[in-house]
Amino acid sequence: MSSFENVTVDVAANIYFDGKVTSRKITFADGSSKTLGIMMPGEYEFGTEAKELMEITSGELSILIAGDSDWQEITGGMSFKVPANSSFKLKVNKVTDYCCSYG
Repeated sequence: MSSFENVTVDVAANIYFDGKVTSRKITFADGSSKTLGIMMPGEYEFGTEAKELMEITSGELSILIAGDSDWQEITGGMSFKVPANSSFKLKVNKVTDYCCSYG
């Protein structure tokens, strides 16, 4: 994945943790959506409503998904899934660029 065609991009950013995590929603012609974002180094926790697929395009982080006991190391080119109605903790070690798909 290096680009998307025929999408609508929301101009307003989703801003979390005092601007240390931001994303923008893109919507495809079929109504599905993704977010493209960036995370600065730090520790964060997010909740999910729908299941998520996080594709890390660059950067370095560790993730702990609710119910798991071991942190996973993730770097650019890797991805991870989070179940619906769950949560996950992140330790972002380097500026990290990501694409998140829902559903």
